[in-house]
Amino acid sequence: MAIDSESFDILLASVQRFIRERLVPAEDMVEELDDVPADIVDDMKAMGLFGLSIPEEYGGIGLSMAQECAVAYELGQTALAFRSVFGTNVGIGSQGILMDGTEAQKREVLPRVASGDLIMSFALTEPDAGSDAAAIRMRGERVKDAGGDYYVLNGTKRFITNAPRAGAFTLMARTDGEGANGISAFIVPSDLPGLSLGKPDKKMGQRGTKTCDVVLDNVRVPAANIIGGQPGKGFKTAMKVLDRGRLHVSALACGVAQRVLQESVAYAKERRQFGQRIGDFQLVQAMLADSQAELYAGWSMVQDCALRYDAKPAGQSDPDVSMRASCAKMFCTEMVGRVADRGVQVHGGAGYINEYKVERFYRDVRLLRLYEGTTQIQQIIIGRELMRRD
Repeated sequence: MAIDSESFDILLASVQRFIRERLVPAEDMVEELDDVPADIVDDMKAMGLFGLSIPEEYGGIGLSMAQECAVAYELGQTALAFRSVFGTNVGIGSQGILMDGTEAQKREVLPRVASGDLIMSFALTEPDAGSDAAAIRMRGERVKDAGGDYYVLNGTKRFITNAPRAGAFTLMARTDGEGANGISAFIVPSDLPGLSLGKPDKKMGQRGTKTCDVVLDNVRVPAANIIGGQPGKGFKTAMKVLDRGRLHVSALACGVAQRVLQESVAYAKERRQFGQRIGDFQLVQAMLADSQAELYAGWSMVQDCALRYDAKPAGQSDPDVSMRASCAKMFCTEMVGRVADRGVQVHGGAGYINEYKVERFYRDVRLLRLYEGTTQIQQIIIGRELMRRD
């Protein structure tokens, strides 16, 4: 699944121009309003950004993992709220259906996702289950009666990205027993009776992104809405989805690091102390150099792993690729935290003031080490895979 290189180069150039001319100038507005303007969302739909990773046969653009990472890298160079508007459509919201859904489910849902007419969210995390995804408690009780064959879902999902915008959720619920094998993945329309949203979360950073609780109280979901039509496969679906999502976030982190480094170099050239540019001082140069070297290492990891991801059979998991995706996610998200911290330091007191962009990115990137699996979860995945090998 990939478009030809010439078409991709044209797309990437369009994305770069869109970021430069439309998104960067709107960053202050997003920071102030805590929302992404509707006209920008419409422009994103027209560009096809909601369907970047969805195959052309379902109305998307059909980028490979390596191509998607290249686009995510560019989108990291502006406020993260812009990418978040369509991020769940491109990644975890739709990929479970694409990887494991029935053909009927794909043709019913994916074209609307690709066009942006349907916003999909990924509902896995719960108040007492996040990193330990196999411990989710939301229950799905199967009922067959005159009303049909359906599951009654009860429970709460937490920190669900794009939930206030979502028209449907890829949602995990326990349908049988304990552990990973008892979890099923459902397509749950947001307008079903009994489904409600909690108050919007007030977050440290990433203003303009939307997260909240999703509460299900005796919500009747047709059995036909189980992804793939088979109960008990949801945990495996979620784990496959997260491999791709982790690479996307890794590329995003590298893009943010590039933007912060650019802001830091520009400030170091402009700000003067002791009769010269602060960028002429070797200790300031050392901070910039460390950031450049770590960015180069992280982006090299992402590109290598993305190519390995594209080389494996589509829709199948590969323990080595999963381990490398965790390596990239762990390193790149930790890396951008260090780059952002150095960026604030290079700016001095100005780096603590909101009107300077490094202050915002410093807050924004803190989340990257938490979602799609914390750094510590990535360490566990990497360590277990190494111990498993002969």
